[in-house]
Amino acid sequence: MSSFAGIKVLDLSRVLAGPYSGQLLADMGADVIKIEEPSGDELRQWFPRAENGSTNFMAVNRGKRALVLDLKKEEGRALLMRLVKEADVLIHSFLTPVAERLGVTYDAVKAANPDLIYCSISGYGATGEMKDRPGYDLMMQAFTGVMMLTGEPNGPPMRAGLSTIDLSTGFLAFGAISAALFARATGKARGQRIDLSLMHTGIALLGYHVTNYMNAGHVAARAGSGVGHIVPYQAWKCSDGWVLAGATNDKFWARFATALGLEHLIDDTRFQTTVDRRNNREELIPLLEARFATDTVEQWVTVMESAQVPVSPVHTIDQVVTHPQVLANGMIAAVPDRHGEPMHVIGLPVLFSETPGRVTGRPPELGEHSDVVLRDWLGLSPAEVELLRDVGAI
Repeated sequence: MSSFAGIKVLDLSRVLAGPYSGQLLADMGADVIKIEEPSGDELRQWFPRAENGSTNFMAVNRGKRALVLDLKKEEGRALLMRLVKEADVLIHSFLTPVAERLGVTYDAVKAANPDLIYCSISGYGATGEMKDRPGYDLMMQAFTGVMMLTGEPNGPPMRAGLSTIDLSTGFLAFGAISAALFARATGKARGQRIDLSLMHTGIALLGYHVTNYMNAGHVAARAGSGVGHIVPYQAWKCSDGWVLAGATNDKFWARFATALGLEHLIDDTRFQTTVDRRNNREELIPLLEARFATDTVEQWVTVMESAQVPVSPVHTIDQVVTHPQVLANGMIAAVPDRHGEPMHVIGLPVLFSETPGRVTGRPPELGEHSDVVLRDWLGLSPAEVELLRDVGAI
């Protein structure tokens, strides 16, 4: 049996962070109901698009059942509270004024169900003068300094190539919800409120950059494909592509230089230690770039692996999703689309020996399961569901 079999989740969130946490819960066996307004999650309209709709939506909403609920109407809000009484978890990404207007505050849901785990995801956090401002991943990459750390040393700040903060927030929400469910199951708490924000995640991802500044006064700068405090350790242009290779310590430096056929650099006083190489980066890097340019990615990977030096080809998306190692670990999976044809999705990023999760079904169509969810969760008859539809609640 999966870890969260029997757990009921109401996912009112939109775009990436909240929906991704809901998808992870679904993968682990929870019954996740994606609740959308009549116009649907805006992610459904984002490009690129395939026959099955937005591929962005596809990435974070598989395995859920879909219910349309108009929370702008009293009937819709009343129906939500009936669902809340049956739920274990509620996830939302409304701004505080919107949550108040729609009746989705923690106080309101706690009154209806004291055992509910309530997970609120915001842009800038639940307190402070910016708490009611909206936030998206790229905004938070700028605000938290991630963009200023990304790009070439003399170039402009750049966006990280993926939605790092959104998806990391989804992972954090999944972990926090799991912890809260454990606390409830072991009697340490009943329900509780979880507050996450994209800003919190962005700051947390800064990691050693914050401790380096706060404790040593060091302000990190952009280092391109490399690491500012480890030289050499970066991507190198080869005759037919790019390879990542480097020396993370002095032992690896000797192996690295030897593998390149540049043994004379090992004892060069400019490059002998980690500090020397960092301080003389501008002299060292051109020497190494010239050497890497003389051969292919495959050759350099072979040479560096033989020398037991950190190395990897720099893959494109099409290369990584077809790589035998990725496929051997089940990170690309297929689920049937609405026509029974395979829809390719990312596999589970974590595996359990005793309570395995599974790649669940396709992303739902807007409101696809409204009738069956209301029957399963609330025991409503077809006539009662139709009445709700007539008044515009669903």
